[in-house]
Amino acid sequence: MIGLAEVQQAAQRLAGQVLQTPCLESRTLSQITGAQVFLKFENLQYTASFKERGACNKLALLKPEERARGVVAMSAGNHAQGVAYHAQRWGVRAVIVMPRFTPGIKVERTRALGAEVVLHGETLEQAREHADALAHQQGLTFVHPYDDDAVIAGQGTVALEMLQAQPDLQALVVAAGGGGLIGGMAVAAKALKPDIEVIGVQTRRFAAMVNALTGSHWPQGTNTIAEGIAVGQPGQRTLALARRYVDDWLVVDEEDLEQAIVLLLDIEKTLVEGAGAAGLAALLKYPQRLAGRRVGLVLCGGNLDPLLLASIIERGMVRAGRLVRLVVSTRDLPGQLARIAGVVAEAGANIDQVHHQRAFTLLAAQNVEIELVLQTRGPQHVQEVLAALRAAGFEVTQR
Repeated sequence: MIGLAEVQQAAQRLAGQVLQTPCLESRTLSQITGAQVFLKFENLQYTASFKERGACNKLALLKPEERARGVVAMSAGNHAQGVAYHAQRWGVRAVIVMPRFTPGIKVERTRALGAEVVLHGETLEQAREHADALAHQQGLTFVHPYDDDAVIAGQGTVALEMLQAQPDLQALVVAAGGGGLIGGMAVAAKALKPDIEVIGVQTRRFAAMVNALTGSHWPQGTNTIAEGIAVGQPGQRTLALARRYVDDWLVVDEEDLEQAIVLLLDIEKTLVEGAGAAGLAALLKYPQRLAGRRVGLVLCGGNLDPLLLASIIERGMVRAGRLVRLVVSTRDLPGQLARIAGVVAEAGANIDQVHHQRAFTLLAAQNVEIELVLQTRGPQHVQEVLAALRAAGFEVTQR
């Protein structure tokens, strides 16, 4: 089991190799959550993830003959890019096995960094088995994404930097998949500040570590927008560290992650992926848990597929009442749509989509349902639009 010394030695190796990212207070998020929130912007690393730290530390410790043969890793994306980037910098061959569900943007970025990408398996465990086979066949050194002392020590440097920048932090809220980040951070944080509370966060669909440590029985799902922490089985080293140093665990749902992603984009103007939003998602879901305390969150990754981001933003607008669907029932007469559009415009809303429904309705044959998707300023504005349409004589419902 590694300790503070290994993390501090990793920090010395990483000096000048990875970015020492800022750790800054977010006043707006503090007001929303009720805690004093400090954000560690690991999404600003070159590969947009903290994973660079562990990969770089592991590669730095390779023997000359191991560097000559090359390395192999399995990853859903961020670890892959970290290994590929630093292997390319040092002229080391890198083979990366990625599950087939890996977002295309992560696959292409890994290839662009010079790695040989192999898509294999439907889970990380299946990808791991194939990576093991390649390691034996080709004499490659396996670089595990989390269950490796050198990798864990590298990830732990995040906590060193956070406590250096904000020594008064009272709690760290950290996303966990395999446990490399939270294991390394907890070791370092508890050694430097024994009274600090370390809280892990997992998504309900992939709560393997929570189940192992708390006795819960969350069923494993098949997918999550937090694919960076979609791990079916935690590492043995990381599980031991978490059992010893992590104080509590929180579980979040997909909608919590989506809300946190949108808030960070809207308020902090920073893009995070699902795993990177897990800490804020937990604060939003359990506001009383850390109310009034100084809390550090790690924005651990920012590699989010643009199409998924567009969907998340749109769904976020629906939840916020800024995108609303109304159904207007009216006589099927020339000019009715123009009248409705005029009322909507006068009320200050914008029509995003419109659809006439004549056949699939229970209305009389001479009537029509007009479905409108509107852009509004929020729930109060929606009520004003509804009132305006009803005042104009239209029958309208919100769906």
